[in-house]
Amino acid sequence: MNRTDSFQSYRPLLFAIGYRMLGSAAEAEDVLQDAWLRWEAADPAEIESEKAWLSTVVTRLCLDRLKSARMTREQYVGPWLPEPVKTEVRIDPDSISMAFLVLLERLTPVERAAFLLHEVFEYSHGEVAAMLGEQEATCRQFFHRAQARIREGRPRFSPSRADHERLLRTFAEALMKGDLDVLEKTLSEDATLWADSGGKVRAAARRPVHGAHAIALFFAGVVRKFPHGPDQSFEILDVNGWPAVVGRSNGIANLVLSIETDGEKITAVRNVVNPEKLRRV
Repeated sequence: MNRTDSFQSYRPLLFAIGYRMLGSAAEAEDVLQDAWLRWEAADPAEIESEKAWLSTVVTRLCLDRLKSARMTREQYVGPWLPEPVKTEVRIDPDSISMAFLVLLERLTPVERAAFLLHEVFEYSHGEVAAMLGEQEATCRQFFHRAQARIREGRPRFSPSRADHERLLRTFAEALMKGDLDVLEKTLSEDATLWADSGGKVRAAARRPVHGAHAIALFFAGVVRKFPHGPDQSFEILDVNGWPAVVGRSNGIANLVLSIETDGEKITAVRNVVNPEKLRRV
């Protein structure tokens, strides 16, 4: 196998690492391009394991980007959400869901790397230490801190896929009809809405909206301003491993709405409307 074929064989793994590290498919692709340039320039005789070498390069490139991304995200207009990706092939939904990617934002870059590499990609603590250039004991500490923070933020109840889709469809149908009562009934009283527009869509909320009634009122107002019609369509697609509402205007995606539920009510709504983040759906 030549070097190009070797790189391509590891590309799905490398993209999976990059996307989960950065929460951005576009940035993950940029990282893979940088990794390819380093791969081309490297001496094959000095590479003991192609997989480990490439995973290390991608992880370290992501760490560099995350350190600079924090300042950029502080200047971001409104809430920042991960870039949604359509998942046509069934994959582990827990490690790629929007909810999980948002939880990862609680971690420092190195905690994020230590957690993902061990928990999701099943590298040993020793292998993670070599990738990060740290002592194994230190990486274990990074992992356990990250694990505790993730555990704190995860909901106590894990809904079934069927319950998730049922609530999403009820919410979407009520949204298209502008039915305020049904919208409110699908939401828990302490539900929260986050909308990511990057300041590029005027109708998006620039601050989180809290409470079932306030969220229902917000969406009812949006529907009045932008009614469902022949130019605007909605469909349920798998996005980040779970069913989500994808809206299109004249065939171009203009929103991806994902939810979290406890199996009975919707507890969180995340609505990505920033056009720069909708190219993969």
